[in-house]
Amino acid sequence: MEINIIKPQDQALEQFDDGKIIAQKPIGFSGEGSVINRLGPLFYWGWGTSEGEGGIGFHPHQGFEILGYFTKGRGRHQDTLGTISEVGAGDVQVMQAGSGMHHAESLLEPSEAFQIWFEPYLNEAKKRTPTYSKYGHEDFPLTSENGVMVKTILGEQSPINLVTDAKMYDVEIGNGVTYKYALSPNRTLAALSIRGNGGVINELEVSFENKDFIIIQSENVESFTIQPKGEELRMLLIEIPTEVDYPLYKKPR
Repeated sequence: MEINIIKPQDQALEQFDDGKIIAQKPIGFSGEGSVINRLGPLFYWGWGTSEGEGGIGFHPHQGFEILGYFTKGRGRHQDTLGTISEVGAGDVQVMQAGSGMHHAESLLEPSEAFQIWFEPYLNEAKKRTPTYSKYGHEDFPLTSENGVMVKTILGEQSPINLVTDAKMYDVEIGNGVTYKYALSPNRTLAALSIRGNGGVINELEVSFENKDFIIIQSENVESFTIQPKGEELRMLLIEIPTEVDYPLYKKPR
């Protein structure tokens, strides 16, 4: 098993709407300064925050499956499909961009949100009708056991059905508690510490801090634990195949 820790200084950083929205990007576009530009079909991961209102005007998307997850505040989505939708803390919106759509997005108050792009087989995806879907916090499976709370955003019993092979979890781990994760062969787990510090423990302990991006890859079945250090730990976890059996888009440099 291989574990890599990507510090914030090795992630991309971008500002939108004259600095009203600040986005840390564990996975950014080529030329933005992030050392990671892709993990299998996981193409982009932005972590946006605002101290008030801010927005991004209409812009196009095609092919990709784009997930937006709010953990604080409130936002609005508008698109050329005729959609006007508001999302709040715990809500998820999904664009399956298909043959193409334009959308605009805005934060309506102090907010924290994540935008994540997955890449299906684009030659097929571009033939599909574009769609937008919104899901409330209460729509997602939530388990709480032994000091660990897990919200399944993608995966078992989630209401979201992507074409891309991906799982996603919002995990809160109480101080002094361990969370066990089993990673299947030839899979990658990408994890972002959004609250607190911790460590990944298998045969060796690897420490990480708040805002660190953790990448765990395995060629075999591997189980490991994640444990907070001194305070509650909250992480977003995304599991994807390390490689896919279709051609992936090559980003221009």
